[in-house]
Amino acid sequence: MGYGRCEIIVAKTAGFCFGVRRAINAVETALKESDSVCTLGPIVHNNAVVEHFEKKGVRVIDNPSQAPDNSTVVIRAHGVTKAVSKELDSKGINCKDATCPKVRKLQQVVDEKTKEGYVVFIAGDKNHPEIIGVISDSTSEYYTFKNTQELQKVIDEHPELVNKHIFVVPQTTFSIKEWQECIKIINLVYTNATIFDTICGATEEKQKEAIEISKKSDKMIVIGSHNSANTVKLKEVCQSNCPTHLVESASDIDKIDFTGCSCVGVTAGASTPDGIIKEVLKTMSDLFNEKAEVANGEQLATSDFEEMSFAEALEESLKSMSTDQKIKGVIVGISPNEIQVDIERKHAGYIPYSEYSYDPTVDPAKDAKIGDVIEVIIMKTNDAEGTVMLSKRRVDAANAWNDIISAHEEGTIVEATVTDVIKGGVLATTKGGVRVFIPASLAVMSRSESLESLLHTKVSFKVIEVNKPRRRAVGSIKEVIKNERKELEEKFWSTAQVGQVYTGVVKSMTSYGAFVDIGGVDGMIHISELSWKRIKHPSEILNIGDTVEVYIKSLDDNKISLGYKKAEDNPWEVLKTTYSVGDVITTKIVGMTSFGAFAQIIPGIDGLIHISQIADRHIEKPQDILSVGEEVTAKITEIDYDKKRVSISIRALIEPKDELTDSVE
Repeated sequence: MGYGRCEIIVAKTAGFCFGVRRAINAVETALKESDSVCTLGPIVHNNAVVEHFEKKGVRVIDNPSQAPDNSTVVIRAHGVTKAVSKELDSKGINCKDATCPKVRKLQQVVDEKTKEGYVVFIAGDKNHPEIIGVISDSTSEYYTFKNTQELQKVIDEHPELVNKHIFVVPQTTFSIKEWQECIKIINLVYTNATIFDTICGATEEKQKEAIEISKKSDKMIVIGSHNSANTVKLKEVCQSNCPTHLVESASDIDKIDFTGCSCVGVTAGASTPDGIIKEVLKTMSDLFNEKAEVANGEQLATSDFEEMSFAEALEESLKSMSTDQKIKGVIVGISPNEIQVDIERKHAGYIPYSEYSYDPTVDPAKDAKIGDVIEVIIMKTNDAEGTVMLSKRRVDAANAWNDIISAHEEGTIVEATVTDVIKGGVLATTKGGVRVFIPASLAVMSRSESLESLLHTKVSFKVIEVNKPRRRAVGSIKEVIKNERKELEEKFWSTAQVGQVYTGVVKSMTSYGAFVDIGGVDGMIHISELSWKRIKHPSEILNIGDTVEVYIKSLDDNKISLGYKKAEDNPWEVLKTTYSVGDVITTKIVGMTSFGAFAQIIPGIDGLIHISQIADRHIEKPQDILSVGEEVTAKITEIDYDKKRVSISIRALIEPKDELTDSVE
């Protein structure tokens, strides 16, 4: 039956992921090295792959005791439990561990957290071999859930978990969309939860691409096994956008009605062989009597869908790898001088430490993690040694430059570290090693600020100019700060009220006051508000850079007047609790006038000794008896809090003595 013209869009990510390909390579290698090969469980969840290896003599066993003597056992991509690993070791069985690095990573993080006493939440199917391998040896409390409904059930049935430390991880093939919904619920219920995303990068890319293709297709075909978790997830994420069918082989295509379809999307699970994908595409091409159009626009004619062996299909995909080509690999080993990377080819990939990062502070041995998927460039292939030298540093640089271009076009903010102060400005270096020039006038808000203070600090800036041919860029820190200040000002003025207290930083000073940044806006403390005593300059009280607590005294025409003096420090309040009329004090003369002398009672309050109260006899001027700086004993005779005046008397302390002498005479 022909349906007429129909466009077929094939996902670029369809088919084997690195973990599956790695497992299949392990079996192929074992077949070359041993006459007897077994896999502990199906090597991957695809019947065609299992049957392919059975024809070559590979047996599927359920436990180590079933392995024949002198055989090689390949551990499947889904991994095994610790108990099985120990049994293999105790029996001395020759093993090849093809556990997917992502699965091993999941096992490691769960093992670490269970030892720390966390309650483990696993988003996945508890009956899947990957999850069985993770939870079978768990010494801690754990819960599994396949969707938000099952998660909510766990939450409802175990209210006591709210007060416990929760660790949450997903199965490597879990639905991204479902994972995001689960995380929303967990963050609302368990505010102390630790979340670790272990969804495989290849799974994530497959699902994202499948979703995009399904949005523009009339029907979606997902090729793979019904037993494959990642294949089933592909179907689930697509079927909300268009009718989606899961097919295991080309024969299933005849059961699908394509009437009215002008565009059909095709993807395949991570364990689906290239041969089956080609058969399905050939059948569909014959059905529509048209060419199939793949996602990158390349045309494949019907004659291109010829059957290939697994080895041939693998080798064909590797031939396209050339020097300077970006590829993805998984870190499988770390040595003192290099990082070993599986790039899905016969040659062993490695990254010299010098090609790992532009950042000299990064220690590759600590930064790299086994199981991480990274993007690299092939620098050099050595066929004689069977090695491929790779560079992560150069990929980072290329990606970083593209990020700079995007930031310029989209007006987004870039973060970098100031690595040099040069003539006319500073150089800020991004993580990928791109150096951006920031002119002095755009690096700081005022000329008084030093460029040296920016050295070795992280800064945010906008890219204002890009020269693509010369790979040069110019940035502005000032523009980011201005925009931030504008937002902060708008927020401040919408909520500011007289009396509100702020913690601010002294930014500058003048003879009449100090300017304080109270969170993106500046207010001024007048010199009279800095101290209860008289001062000549704000620097007597504050220094630039000081952190101070201030309050709003008044708001007028976008001007902010700040208060600094505290009421409890008011010397008149201190005086009330310290002295009373009649108290005798020792005080220092601080000033003279024609009508008397001033003496300091407490800092901020001077008392007047009237000329008539200086001595028990008539004097022409205060200087006849007193001098500035001299300490005298006097009596407080009057305190006027309303007029802020204090009167004291020396004479009051000597008059009684004179009266006594006169009466004796």
